[in-house]
This record gives sequence, C-alpha cells and structure tokens, in this order.
Amino acid sequence: MNLDISYVEMVGYLASVLLIIAFTLKNIRSLRIVNTLGCFTFMIYGVMLDIAWPIVITNAFIFITNLYYLFLKKRVDS
Repeated sequence: MNLDISYVEMVGYLASVLLIIAFTLKNIRSLRIVNTLGCFTFMIYGVMLDIAWPIVITNAFIFITNLYYLFLKKRVDS
C-alpha cells in the first residue's frame, strides 16, 4: 500500500484530528487548549496552501477567542 500524502496534507489531517479530539472532551479548559492547538495547526495549513484566507481567518478568530477565554477572561472575572 502506497500512501502518497504530502506534508501539507499531513498538517491538514493533524489539524482535523486535534479538532475532533477537542470536541470529544468534557472539560471546557482542556477542550479550549486542544482546540487552540487545532486552530493554530489549521492556520499553518492555510498558509501552506498559498494563503487560503477563509481557513486562516476563521481559525485565527477561533484561536484568539480561545486565548481570551483561557487567559484574559480569568483576570476580568477575578
């Protein structure tokens, strides 16, 4: 069996797996951490696709939102 998967595709599959794992988690903090990693990986994937803006922009927004809830929201609530 010959798997001709490019590095770009591997990054895309890794990003997909991270997002799938994130949505199976019950703990919201863990979900946000894994989702943040998945979004970051998808941003890299979007750049590797010669800047696929819809992928980059959407995942950048989710990435920033996750960072807000992981780090800044705590300070605001305290």
